[in-house]
Amino acid sequence: MFGKKRREQQAQVEQLTTRLAELEGQIQNSGGMVSTSDREAILELFNVQPSYAGPTVNSQTAMKASAVYASVALIAGAIASLPIPAYQRTADGRERVDHPVWYLLNEQFTPSFSAFAAWEYLISCKLLRGDSYAWLVRNRAGEPEEIIPLPWTQTLVERRGGRNVYYFELDGEYFGVDQEDILHFHSLGFDGVKSPSVIGLAGRQSIGVALAAEEYSARFFSNGARPDFAIKHPGNPGTDQVNLMREKWLERHQGGSRSHLPAMLTGGADIKELTMSAEDSQLLETRRWQVVDIARIFGVPAHMIGEHEKSSSWGSGIEQLGIGFVRWTLNRHLRPIEQELNRKLWPRSARYFCEFNRQGLLAGDSKAEAEYLGKALGGPGSQGYMTVNEVRRIKNLPPIAGGDKLIWAGEKANEKPAAETGSGQPESGEEV
Repeated sequence: MFGKKRREQQAQVEQLTTRLAELEGQIQNSGGMVSTSDREAILELFNVQPSYAGPTVNSQTAMKASAVYASVALIAGAIASLPIPAYQRTADGRERVDHPVWYLLNEQFTPSFSAFAAWEYLISCKLLRGDSYAWLVRNRAGEPEEIIPLPWTQTLVERRGGRNVYYFELDGEYFGVDQEDILHFHSLGFDGVKSPSVIGLAGRQSIGVALAAEEYSARFFSNGARPDFAIKHPGNPGTDQVNLMREKWLERHQGGSRSHLPAMLTGGADIKELTMSAEDSQLLETRRWQVVDIARIFGVPAHMIGEHEKSSSWGSGIEQLGIGFVRWTLNRHLRPIEQELNRKLWPRSARYFCEFNRQGLLAGDSKAEAEYLGKALGGPGSQGYMTVNEVRRIKNLPPIAGGDKLIWAGEKANEKPAAETGSGQPESGEEV
């Protein structure tokens, strides 16, 4: 039995070695690992994904749009800042544990990546490209000792025998790794192998319009914020005279610092405006609308990336808007990430699990938080459901002696529990 299993493993190793040799040749010829069936990846490789508005839109050029950059930075930064405690399941719920995985997820993925930088990179790839990958490097006992974020352009996923195999280049070496050792964070539309990017699925035209409007705006102001016009001359000037007049005009009036210099026309020349002003062409409205449209694509409230003209339907007040952002925007990313971590970090045990601590982002102002924690502790007339040490843990304070006791309704915080008394009826055999 063992000899048959060893032969099967050897055959898999030989198959992977052959496949890696083929991939090495593809990489050397193309400069990146791109499947021939992936049309979007091929177009992005050669930077030929134009939008209808004109500008080419891919994961690199999209970040030049301020609304895209702000949306990606907001989501990636918020997720990267959340702590990820490790827990173990108990008979009556769960409890935090000191597990080596905690350091990997919260402090350092690998010597080249702090945890915050790694999470920002992985979430950015997920948002802009659809998928992000990280390699779980395990020791001989099967425990993760490093998590290495993989470059998206150098990673190829293939489906074989109902399982995914990941081929990638890292530091000049080529690897083929089974799905159990790869963290694959996917996006909407995941088909079991890869996810479509939000840019290709819904954002190319909106981002293209935003880039085109920004380019037009920059060119508009580079000409001194003046509309296009023609200089009418009553005579019939020659070519040299026309060129000289144009050069002198640009020399005097082009650029923002010269935009308000008075025009001096001689020889009966006159000016005729050819285009509408910036206000008439609604340039500013177009740019504002693109901010809202791009924010909608990423699921971000527009006010959180600097657009304050439109009101939000997520509630009133900063507290409610923040809660809405966590509930409706971040949770759609956090839950699949948690599931991927738990099924890959502990594949053979359901004892341990990790979960993002969302409490820091859901906390309200100081007064509201004090009222909430006061009710949680309980006291006269109300039943407590949190202990003092649980509250102190939320506030990152050390536990105190005697702080693990629940306060019951009608009991004061500093009052000892009343001694148990009899029922008032004599026990059997007791004299009345």
